[in-house]
Amino acid sequence: MVLNMGKPKEGKNINGEKMHYSVGAIIKKDNKYLLIERAVPPLGFAGIAGHIDEGESALQALKREIKEEGGIDAKNCELLFEEELDWNWCSKGVNAHYWHLFKCDVLGELTRSERETKSINWYSGEEIKELKLEPAWEYWFKKLNII
Repeated sequence: MVLNMGKPKEGKNINGEKMHYSVGAIIKKDNKYLLIERAVPPLGFAGIAGHIDEGESALQALKREIKEEGGIDAKNCELLFEEELDWNWCSKGVNAHYWHLFKCDVLGELTRSERETKSINWYSGEEIKELKLEPAWEYWFKKLNII
């Protein structure tokens, strides 16, 4: 079987519209959360995240995204939520995403993806409240009572 890596896994949402599958990482260290400032729409600050590619599991996609966007390795990943966000659009023209949100630890030295991020840094909950968050991440941080 040949995998079409790089092509987002697609499905249909509860309204029968095209939907992508996504992963996101809540990464916390010393009471701060790792966030990127997105360089591609939807813009804003966000946890490391991305599409699950065809042929990938959610955990494989999570580890790939953390490596791509932060240059670090994920460990001790634990699924927090699986949820469809039917209002969550992406630059690929899809308006719904089925999310797998994980919390995990990381190893290694941060190195930012210049293609996907404007910045990468650690922020406290109070600092996050002051940032312009990407809409899905504003939703997740509120759901987790971080903001």
